[in-house]
Amino acid sequence: MTVQDQTLKGLLLAGAALAGFAAMPAYAQDAAGSATLETTRTTVEGADMIVVTARNYVPQGSTTASKTDIPLIETPQSISVITRDQIDLLNFIDAQQAVRYTAGVFGENYGPDLRFDFFTVRGFTPKQYIDGLAAPISTSIYSVGVDLYAFESFDLLKGPASVLYGSAPPGGIYNQMSRRAQSELGGEISAKYGADDYKQIAGTITGPIAESLDARLTVLYRDRDAERDLVSAERFTVAPTFTWRLGERTTLTGLGYYQYDEVKGDTNGFLPVYGTLLDNPIGKVKRSTNLGDPNSVYERKQFALGWDFAHEFSETLTFKSNTKWSDYKEDTPTGIYGGGGLINTTDSSDPSYYRTVQQYNFSYKEKVTSFTTDNRIDAKLTTGAAEHKILLGADYRNVYNKADFGFIFANTIDLFDPVYAPQATLEPGYPFAFNNQRLKQTGVYAQDRIQFGDFYLTLGGRYDWVKIASALTSTTTKQDKFTWRVGANYVSESGLAPYISYATSFEPVLGVDSVTGDDFKPSTGKQIEAGVKYDARGLPDDVKLFVTAAVFDIKQKNVVSTSPSVTPVFGTQNGEVEVWGGEIEVVARIREQISINGSYSYNNSEVKKANFAGEVGAPLPTTPKHKLSLFVDYTIQQGSLGGLGFGFGGRYNGKSAGGLPGAFSPVVYYGESTTLFDAIIHYDTPEWRFAINGSNIFDKEYVARCSGVAGCNYGAGRQVIGTVTRKF
Repeated sequence: MTVQDQTLKGLLLAGAALAGFAAMPAYAQDAAGSATLETTRTTVEGADMIVVTARNYVPQGSTTASKTDIPLIETPQSISVITRDQIDLLNFIDAQQAVRYTAGVFGENYGPDLRFDFFTVRGFTPKQYIDGLAAPISTSIYSVGVDLYAFESFDLLKGPASVLYGSAPPGGIYNQMSRRAQSELGGEISAKYGADDYKQIAGTITGPIAESLDARLTVLYRDRDAERDLVSAERFTVAPTFTWRLGERTTLTGLGYYQYDEVKGDTNGFLPVYGTLLDNPIGKVKRSTNLGDPNSVYERKQFALGWDFAHEFSETLTFKSNTKWSDYKEDTPTGIYGGGGLINTTDSSDPSYYRTVQQYNFSYKEKVTSFTTDNRIDAKLTTGAAEHKILLGADYRNVYNKADFGFIFANTIDLFDPVYAPQATLEPGYPFAFNNQRLKQTGVYAQDRIQFGDFYLTLGGRYDWVKIASALTSTTTKQDKFTWRVGANYVSESGLAPYISYATSFEPVLGVDSVTGDDFKPSTGKQIEAGVKYDARGLPDDVKLFVTAAVFDIKQKNVVSTSPSVTPVFGTQNGEVEVWGGEIEVVARIREQISINGSYSYNNSEVKKANFAGEVGAPLPTTPKHKLSLFVDYTIQQGSLGGLGFGFGGRYNGKSAGGLPGAFSPVVYYGESTTLFDAIIHYDTPEWRFAINGSNIFDKEYVARCSGVAGCNYGAGRQVIGTVTRKF
């Protein structure tokens, strides 16, 4: 039996179990911090009504920003929380879709990737965390691609986060919280079908299995094609969890996931700039063009197992411990793509003129094993007029990365009539080492949130010790750094809360400076941010609203700047970059009938110092100056159409650079600015939900990114997906 057969068999068995529960009566899901969608049928003044209640559509709190239960309104830093209620009501299928209406975040610059979630936050690629612990990211990509369906919320902490999380880029991090077990029986089973033969079945079930023990099982199977010709992908995800109440003050939550991915064909191969972003004398390149090969294959297996433990010594003193073991493996034995660009742009008498592209075959495999633990004391105390919420903690990471690759020239291929000829070498193996290192990070941190009436002062500091041992260079790098954060905010009785904060960050840098001969220092960042938040506490109870407006300035220094030379390229640590701007974000749920998600972002990014003069003044890649988005959804509650809803939204992304200029790529190409529209039609009953989602419904064709003359990608085209969900 093949792996695919095994996963499909497992899914069918799980689906049968879930379907068996589907005949049971509907139950609300009301555990704190969990999905709370509930559809009820009621009568008001003699009229029948269908009401879809989404208690957590508008976020109120998140542990990501403070590692404790400080509400968002009292947090002096920008954080966006995309709740499970938002994900379910708007039918987002991956993280790149989920951030479409979020301020300061830009995604889908590689189009609809089938493996990873690619996006930037305030100009930088954020690192991924799962349940507050660092994900086992690979050497070059800060995402592990665990499916969005496995998570309860998606939190984006913007700006430096090192004071709580250690090594992190200055733009921020994102943290995904797993679905948790609940004490009442509930769940769903759903099926999706749509464009590009998108097929999915998924389900989650939770409830008590003993007097003090609750459990949940979440399962997903997906089989889909892509917009590119001859590409398909399969995914199987299973995420079990349990919560064991060991006493009135002690809980142990077990968390785990396993995911298998297989992608056949060249999922996100590159296209030449001529025929996509720039004119080609032969014609326009189709969005479906695949310059790779059907024999290309990407396979990934990953799992994690750990726990969240909490014990309350008293009402004012709590101990919490998060621990997780993770294993991540990805393998591309055949990775043929059209990355060489056009081989003839000068001789029009030759048949290869502006149409023949050089293929490469890049094989790659990587294994990442990780152990992470975070242990902290949360205490409350009063000193005079001041109320303190103190956090003291220590965390530890031990991560091993080993990666190898192969790279050879493959065939050439016709840009306008691709024929996939047999390759001389289909699997080049992995003859070259890419990475072989072990990272150990130990950090101790302290935070004090001091309250004086309606005024709050937040102080935090952390010290990290990082040790990186590289087997490739037989060297060990030791770096340590102190980071800190200070913030102040005032929360009025009406829910208006102005704030200001200053925070710092660091990231370890491996290697030796080619100019000074010294070991690299950590790259450091700092941000000053000021803004105002509003949570509508003075409005009627059936109006829920959270608004954040902020301005910020981020500076990063000790960036390694490369200089033109023969291979290997040498670098010196003289680079500096700056990103400043502003943003506003609105999330609203009005009378359980109208949902609003909107944002505007302005990001001005610039390389301030660099060894290569051409970089100075250049903007950071995939960082548009302007992003504007708005989505409004309305559900009819009364009459014969009760339960029927409609949503419509638009999103504008300004043009952004595909890369930085360099000695061998002096020309920077900008992806096209574009305005796209999305829509949804849905119908809800207490037991069922039917929905049809459309993304880019007018099928706007645009080039999202060109990293170079041979590295262009179209943005995601029109996608229409229908969903049927049985709730219980």
